[in-house]
Amino acid sequence: MVEGIPGAVAFAGYAVVFDVVDRAGDVMRRGAFADARVVPVLWQHRGAAVGVLSVVAEDARGLRVEGVVEDLELARLVRSGAVAGLSVGYRAVRVRQGARRELLEVDLVEVSLVAVPMQALARVEVRP
Repeated sequence: MVEGIPGAVAFAGYAVVFDVVDRAGDVMRRGAFADARVVPVLWQHRGAAVGVLSVVAEDARGLRVEGVVEDLELARLVRSGAVAGLSVGYRAVRVRQGARRELLEVDLVEVSLVAVPMQALARVEVRP
């Protein structure tokens, strides 16, 4: 439970892991989110916000996020582990095309909780 929001759940995780090929064949590179800011948390990239982020930052591994799921039904699913994927909505700003599309700079639009993440390593960790 999150203080002040009964039923909500705090979470953290990597919305993107760098240098990993995703299901579409794209690769996010370190620095792609250098100018990232706090954005809405959505469910499956659609609809109204279901939570809020407090941290959006690159580290050596990827794009680390921390936040709270305020939608009570989705919070229950995240808490139980039934929903454990993260994904990002973005606009490509700078891309290098080779054997794979490498995303060098993107404009982050939203972070979503998802049933099946585009990157298998983009996962939620429930916070106590």
